[in-house]
Amino acid sequence: MRNYSFLLAALFFCRLSSFAQQTQKPPLHGNHWMAVTGKPLAAEAGAQIFQKGGNAVDATCAMLAAVCTMWDVLSWGGETQALIYNPKTGKVIAINALGYAPTGATPAFFKSKGFNFPPEYGPLAAVTPGTPGGLCYMLAEYGTMSLKDVLAPAMEMARGYAIEAQTANSFETQKKRLKEWPYSKALFLTHPGEKREAPEAGEIFVQKDLLETLTRMVGAEQDALKHKKSRKEAIYAASDRFYKGDIAQEFVRGCQEQGGLITLEDLAQWKPVEEEPLHVNYKGIEVYKLQQWTQGPSMLQCLNILENFDLKGMGYNSTRYVHTLYQAMSLSFADRDFYYGDPAFSQGWQPMKGLLSKEYAKQRAGLIGFERNDAVIGPGDPYPFEGRTNPFAELLKQRSAFAQGQGGGGSTAPSTSGAMNGTAMTEIDEALYHDRLWRGTTSIEAADKEGWVVSVTPSGGWNPACVAGHTGVGMSQRMQSFVLDSIIDPFNVVEPHKRPRVTLTPSLAMKDGKPLLCFSVQGGDTQDQNLLQCFLNIVEFNMTVQEAVEAANINSDQLWLSLGGEKLEDRRPRPGHILLGNSTPPWVRKDLRQMGYTATYGDRTSGPINAIWFDWKHGSFWGGSSNNGEDYGIGW
Repeated sequence: MRNYSFLLAALFFCRLSSFAQQTQKPPLHGNHWMAVTGKPLAAEAGAQIFQKGGNAVDATCAMLAAVCTMWDVLSWGGETQALIYNPKTGKVIAINALGYAPTGATPAFFKSKGFNFPPEYGPLAAVTPGTPGGLCYMLAEYGTMSLKDVLAPAMEMARGYAIEAQTANSFETQKKRLKEWPYSKALFLTHPGEKREAPEAGEIFVQKDLLETLTRMVGAEQDALKHKKSRKEAIYAASDRFYKGDIAQEFVRGCQEQGGLITLEDLAQWKPVEEEPLHVNYKGIEVYKLQQWTQGPSMLQCLNILENFDLKGMGYNSTRYVHTLYQAMSLSFADRDFYYGDPAFSQGWQPMKGLLSKEYAKQRAGLIGFERNDAVIGPGDPYPFEGRTNPFAELLKQRSAFAQGQGGGGSTAPSTSGAMNGTAMTEIDEALYHDRLWRGTTSIEAADKEGWVVSVTPSGGWNPACVAGHTGVGMSQRMQSFVLDSIIDPFNVVEPHKRPRVTLTPSLAMKDGKPLLCFSVQGGDTQDQNLLQCFLNIVEFNMTVQEAVEAANINSDQLWLSLGGEKLEDRRPRPGHILLGNSTPPWVRKDLRQMGYTATYGDRTSGPINAIWFDWKHGSFWGGSSNNGEDYGIGW
C-alpha cells in the first residue's frame, strides 16, 4: 500500500508541475524594486516612496505605517519584528521592536484574577508599544528619507480613506466588546444606535486622534531639523515624543483609566534592540530567523531535522512527506514550547547552540517512526550538544507526568489538571480554536536594485483593540503569549520588562552570499509551518515563488497555542490533528487516517504568504503573494 501511495503521489506532483503557470494570482516582476504587503493601499504607499527615490527600508516603513493606520489586524500600539539585508556590509541584521511587560505584570497578579494565562483582550493584555520606536529606528539607521515623507501616506489615510469590507465588518462583528472601552467605541462605531454601527465598506473612515499623534511626531522631527539636528537625530526626537513626551502622557493616562498597567517609566525605559539573527545552513542555503523570543528558530530546527531525509524523493504532499513534516514540526515545536523566551532574562541558560546543532537534529530525526503519529512527543535535551547538563531535568520529569495527566506538577504546576496529549481535553468550538491557531497579522516584504532587502512581520493592537485615550493608538494584546507557570515554559513566565515569546517570524534566505528569498506570513502558530513549506516548495520541488505561496500546505495542531484562551484547556496540544488541502488525494487521506491523524480540509491552506525571490540570472525580482487573503504587491 505504501509503495502504491508513493507512486500515485509522485504522479500527482508531476501533474501539478506540468501546469506551472496556472496560479490564481500572477507572479510579480520588477528589476528596480518590489513592495508586497497585506493591503493594496499599503503596497501603494510603499510604491510611492520608491518612486520618490527611497530605498527598501524607507518603503517598508511607509507600508508599516499604512497597515497600522488601516487596522490590518494590527495597529500603532503593536510590535514590529524585522530582518534587513544590508548590501553595504553584506550582513543580515535583526530588529527587535517588541514591547515588554509593564510594571506590576506578574504571575501572582494574573492568578489573583483567576487567569491561567494573561487575558486575550483589553488593557491588561497590553505590553508597551513597539512599532513607533521600531519604525523610527529602522528609518533612522538604514533609511534615507525623513519621517515626514515616510508617514505622508499613512497621515493621508488617517485624514480619511475608503475603508474595505474586511476591516469594516470586523468592527461590526466585535462591536459588543468594543463598547466596553470608551475610546474604541468612539473611534470604530461611527453610527451609534443604528442597526449597523460600524462603517460600511467604501465609507470614508476618519481617525482624528491618530492623525494628531502622527502630526506631533512629525512636528518633533521638523522642530529638531530647524535646530540643526541631523536626519537621524530628528527621527529619534519624534520617537522620544511618543515614548517620553506628551503622547506618552496621554497614552498612559488612557491606558490606566481603563485598568491597564503601563506606566510612564515603562514607556521611557523601553527601546528597540538590534541583534544578531540566528541561522542554519540547509543544503548550501543560509536561512535566517530572529532569536528565540520568537518562534522563528523552530523552522531552523525543522530544516536541520528534515535534512536527514530525501524529501524530493518522497514527492510533494505524499503520505510519507506529510507525515515526515508533521513529525519534524512536532519535535521542533515541543522544544519551542519549553525552551524559547526572552534571552535577556535567561541568564545564559537557553540551549540555542544545542537546539540548532546538526547533531541534535540527527538525534531528533531518529525518533521519527513511519507507522503512526507520535502523540506524546516532548521537549528533547539539547544541553549535552553544547557540553552542558540540563538544569531542568527534574522539571522535565514533572512536565512529562503532567503531559500524561498524572499531576506531578508540585509548586510549579498549573492549578488545572489534565492530559496534554488531548485525550482528556475539554472540547472547544472548532472555529474558535482555529481562530486562535491562525490568528493573523500582516507581513511586509521589500527589495530594491541597490540590494536592500527587508522582511517584516508586525502585529499587535488588532481588532477588537482597546484604544489608549485620545492617541488613536490601539494597545497591544501580546501579554497573552506569556505563561504563568514554569512547567509549561520556564523561559517565558511573565515578569516586568520581559518580552513575551511571540509567533512573529520574518525570514531571509541567502545563497552564495546573495539574497535568495525574503518571506513572511501571518497566522499565529502556523507561521513557521507555512514558511517552512513555502521554502521547501521552492528549494526541493522547483516551484516558482507564486506557485510556492499558493501551494497547498499542511497545518499541525500538535503544539501549545501561543494566543487565545485563558484556560489550560483552550491551549493544549491536539496530537494528530492536521489541516489538509481539499485537493489531497483519497489514498493519502486514508493512509493518514490509518496512521492516527484526524484531518480537516480547506480550500486554501497556504498562508497568506508574501515573498520576493531574487532572479540573479536575469537581474530581476519575482514577487509572490498568496491567494489566501487581501495581500498585494507592486513591482517595477
